[in-house]
Amino acid sequence: MDAISIITKVREGDDPSQSELNWFAQGVASGKVSDAQAGAFAMAVLLKGLSEEGRVALTLAMRDSGDVLKWSLGKPVVDKHSTGGIGDCVSLLLAPMLAAVDVPVPMISGRGLGHTGGTLDKLEAIPGVSTDVGENRFRAIMDEIGCAIVSADRNMAPADRRLYAIRDVTATVPSKDLITASILSKKLAAGLDALILDVKCGSGAFMETEDDARALAKSLVSTASGAGCKTAALITDMSQPLAPAAGNALEVAEVMGALTDPKNSRLVDLTLALGAELMVLAGYDTAPEVAAVKLRDTLTGGQATAKFDAMVAALGGPENFSESWRSRLPEANVIREIPAPETGKIAALDGYAIGMGVVHMGGGRLRQGDRIDPSVGYSDILPIGAEVTKGAPVARLHAASERAAQAAERAYLSSLTMSQDATAVPLLVDRVG
Repeated sequence: MDAISIITKVREGDDPSQSELNWFAQGVASGKVSDAQAGAFAMAVLLKGLSEEGRVALTLAMRDSGDVLKWSLGKPVVDKHSTGGIGDCVSLLLAPMLAAVDVPVPMISGRGLGHTGGTLDKLEAIPGVSTDVGENRFRAIMDEIGCAIVSADRNMAPADRRLYAIRDVTATVPSKDLITASILSKKLAAGLDALILDVKCGSGAFMETEDDARALAKSLVSTASGAGCKTAALITDMSQPLAPAAGNALEVAEVMGALTDPKNSRLVDLTLALGAELMVLAGYDTAPEVAAVKLRDTLTGGQATAKFDAMVAALGGPENFSESWRSRLPEANVIREIPAPETGKIAALDGYAIGMGVVHMGGGRLRQGDRIDPSVGYSDILPIGAEVTKGAPVARLHAASERAAQAAERAYLSSLTMSQDATAVPLLVDRVG
């Protein structure tokens, strides 16, 4: 086999065989396939596309380019993946809730990407926590607690790591086939039995339109199912932050609020919906309504909080974090309210602008390797449809300096559209699978 013939097949609109894609993925991982050849392959896939069978074959090849975990926990293991948004801290809440009903969750997560926050960055806002653990420690935490949120081992899906970097500099990131294979190769390498996907649409999402989100959801579900993992997707609104906060420590605070003083909110509602779907997929329950009640009971009964505390301590954080989280989370130097520019209703929020406002405050990365300030961001964000008078707060900003605060306020106000007529936006858009 050789890279040229495989690239030629894709260029001509044909799917390479499973063995050819296995060879190519191994070559990408090892360096036997050059950057130029990997870039040519990515461009050919972008322009010509793959069939559903070809997409499954590529996903499996990228998964098998490195280690694939196997579990012997005596029950199905599950996970959730979000395509990214603002104020999306569902993973931090969902993992301990599932573990509290004896559903194991080996959650391999990522860091912030572009304007969206990363689960690992949020969890590491807790002092002492490190998500960079080896496989042995990962397994030990799973055995003891039933949930662990960790970073991917470098030996998991190494072909994706290199191909993603090449896609980033060859204008081939938007390929639906490559996005699908990239997401799923890493998730399937975790040895999952069931996966729930949260595919976002709206101003704060990578897929802004419902049609684009639906197309990606269908691609992800059919590919994961074809690869042997029970999968479904919820398409959810990201026209505004999910939780009323954006920023690492501020989103952890929202999670702690949900754990220690549970109330109805968009964050809790979506977490319950995703968790209930996942439990039915994996065979733990026969109806989402039944599963949702069990999951909610873990909040009101304190079991989810206990699992979260145990996970935080196992990752190097403080013991009994839920009892002292307010004093332990880092605080920004400048904290102040952002006043409404006029009287009316909040008609729209530009999620991208809010996310980039956090990034420019230091809460995200403009370049690979940038150090993150976990304390900065926005909190107390009023939702679409809220009524407000001129000068009243629409959000609260948390910045490292007065200069950063001024820029952050301008960024937030630029995201805001006021009107005399606005309505709340529904959270759940559709289900696929």
